[in-house]
Amino acid sequence: MSDSALPAGAADHRDPTVLARLVLELTLLSRHHPAARRRTPFQLDRSAYLILTRLQLGAPLSLRELAEAFGLDVSTINRQVAAMIEQDLVERVPDPDGGVARKIQPSEKGIRLIEADLELQRSGVANMLADWPDDEIDQLVRLMERFNESVEGVVRHPWPRPHRPAGSSGR
Repeated sequence: MSDSALPAGAADHRDPTVLARLVLELTLLSRHHPAARRRTPFQLDRSAYLILTRLQLGAPLSLRELAEAFGLDVSTINRQVAAMIEQDLVERVPDPDGGVARKIQPSEKGIRLIEADLELQRSGVANMLADWPDDEIDQLVRLMERFNESVEGVVRHPWPRPHRPAGSSGR
């Protein structure tokens, strides 16, 4: 990520106390997510969940395209996808655009399991936000989208958003 990281001192004009608070909150958020997955009946491991989530957002992808989407080596994605093929979570299909490389798409089982895990996620988030007003939830979503889009811009790996056309900005 060093070639796409911000230049040194790019955020120097920001209040370091506020940035420290944000870093702490992001750390806590990342800590809570895996812990929640261990305490509930999720069926997919983290890598399968993430790969299937990405595949559900669009057309089938090649191993190279998946590696680019995650910023990982093709060999890493290849191992993860191979394990998912063995578990019948994804399948290799011919390129719908006629290309040479085979593409990866969710299998019926993969779709069923990701939908079940996504429903558990939605239910868990709904429980956490049960006493939040709708406008605050909307604000949280907008700010998280903006933050993620900023990260995606820096690392040059934007993800499609199902609620708006590819290439459009949420702002």
